Amino acid sequence: MKLDRVFEHVTRGFAASLVVVVVLIGFMLFKESLPAMRTFGWQFPATQVWDPVADLFGGLPFIYGTLVSSCLALIIAVPLSLGIAIFLSELAPPLLKNIVSFLTEILAAIPSVIYGLWGIFYLAPWLRTTVEPLLAKSFGFLPFFQGPPYGIGMLAAGMVLAIMIIPIIASISRDVLQAVPEPQREAALALGATRWETTRVAVLSYGRHGIVGAIFLGLGRALGETMAVTMVIGNRPAISASLFAPAHTMASVIANEFSEATGELYTSALFGIGLVLFSLTLFLNAGARWLVRSTMRGAGGGRE
Repeated sequence: MKLDRVFEHVTRGFAASLVVVVVLIGFMLFKESLPAMRTFGWQFPATQVWDPVADLFGGLPFIYGTLVSSCLALIIAVPLSLGIAIFLSELAPPLLKNIVSFLTEILAAIPSVIYGLWGIFYLAPWLRTTVEPLLAKSFGFLPFFQGPPYGIGMLAAGMVLAIMIIPIIASISRDVLQAVPEPQREAALALGATRWETTRVAVLSYGRHGIVGAIFLGLGRALGETMAVTMVIGNRPAISASLFAPAHTMASVIANEFSEATGELYTSALFGIGLVLFSLTLFLNAGARWLVRSTMRGAGGGRE
């Protein structure tokens, strides 16, 4: 009994240490960002000017770049991820399921700098010479596809992020679909539903909360990605409706400029951007995990 109590207290201490670390990180970011908050007030995240020479700092271009590139990544990644998850959980034979699952996990294990190198030397030239001119020709009446085709820019960042978050969304969605009770499928098939109708009505409908949670977890990864995005987004603190234009994200501006920040206000502004990013990712991940767990708890028994 004595050893059991010691074991319980030790493990509880380990769990509590995680909470302490998160709180300390948040406190540190808040403390270091106070000079910028006192100088610019709550207008800091709503101001577009970023001029270190004049000590004028606003976080809106970076918030915009982060949200747009992440949403673009979701638009590309979610259909692909759900297709992979449905195939693996409902249609794939065992051998092919193992192969595709392994390849999906390999994508998650590739370092982000490798994605960045691939984006610079292969994706960006392809976008500049083929994709962006085609989009401008076909949809040039829309503001999203106007301007010169740089290759490096928001579109490249969104595509790289999409590839990076596909393993997260696909793997969690597969687990959610496999947790759907088998009687759900059998009941739909017994009522005469086709395989697609069974998947749509009995499986996807049952696991929709978990799938939404998986999407939010992928969004959290996209929001915080640094190296790959920094290498392909162009790093220009400006807001543009065109997906061809260079942009900046919260993570990339911190990575690019922190070593060059000389003044207290400059450093504090970067910490302020870090605080916004930290709060946003914390909120999204907490909500996503709650959705996934609620789906798993509601599943009486799924596929192994």
